[in-house]
Amino acid sequence: MEFVDTATVEVWGGDGGPGAVSFRHEKNVPRGGPDGGDGGNGGNVLFVGDPRMNTLQEFRFRRHFRAKHGERGLGSRWHGASGEDVTIRVPCGTLVFDAETGALIHDIVTPHEPVIVARGGRGGKGNAQFATPTRQAPDFAQSGTPGEYRSLRLELKLLADVGLVGLPNAGKSTLLSVMSAARPKIADYPFTTLVPNLGIVSLAEHLTCVMADIPGLIEGAHLGKGLGDQFLKHIERTRVLVFMVESTDPDPDATLKLLRNELREFNPDLLKKPWLYVLSKADLSDAKPRKARGAHACFSLSAVTHVGLDRLRNELSVLLAETNDAGADSDPRARFATRLPASPPR
Repeated sequence: MEFVDTATVEVWGGDGGPGAVSFRHEKNVPRGGPDGGDGGNGGNVLFVGDPRMNTLQEFRFRRHFRAKHGERGLGSRWHGASGEDVTIRVPCGTLVFDAETGALIHDIVTPHEPVIVARGGRGGKGNAQFATPTRQAPDFAQSGTPGEYRSLRLELKLLADVGLVGLPNAGKSTLLSVMSAARPKIADYPFTTLVPNLGIVSLAEHLTCVMADIPGLIEGAHLGKGLGDQFLKHIERTRVLVFMVESTDPDPDATLKLLRNELREFNPDLLKKPWLYVLSKADLSDAKPRKARGAHACFSLSAVTHVGLDRLRNELSVLLAETNDAGADSDPRARFATRLPASPPR
């Protein structure tokens, strides 16, 4: 499926149904009076976060969504049925903006939580609602109110626990493919990865995390060079960063500085995240990383020979547990709590 992380849609809530003007006429009821029922409310348009989705590709060809109108009221005080809601599935991590004002409407991070983005109109009252001792035969009813219309801009920022950051061909995709069931494209030329890839990685003590392979950065990416800053925004959602530099790099410290500078120029808050510094492709060189200021740990690894992978799992377990303790109660994205059952349920 093609990766699409922006889209524009138009949504309409259903109109409220009109109330009825009706009078009761029955045998042996000489003064039946008004009995017009109320109109039904219009349906709402709702967004629901779906953890199985990771692209907005569905909205490339379908951009208009209308909820059903409420039905009109009837005699005998029968109220019209409310219009059916329209529920739209979007990936968790979707930001919903008003396309006209640019205001943020909602940040959808909690799976399966419905969010109303366009409300349906209210049904009109029937003439039975307007009867009073001094107005016993009202011959009018309310019309329903129109549903809400909105033009929305959707922006997806992938939710991941761990983000892999490095130059093109640093070994990020290979590492993700070895540590998870993800199968990103791997080749020996730059910019093999054109879109972010996600994978579920098993860590210590039956814990898992979501790891994201961010397309390779180059100097000036924040200014639009290479793949530009199109995918830098996805790093904002990660909780831990892993900076990967090739062990065969002639000056790995300078490359690390370049990567961190690109993140700083895009969003300085990215450098506040806990991070690891690893030299990849350790099977090609005996180089060891020098201690980097601020890094939680520095070590070498090889996705091919699996050297250093156990240490990577352990270090990530520690960092993610620490971020859980710091923000799990206040931030729904601090969700490192996926514990696999010891045995399948009977």
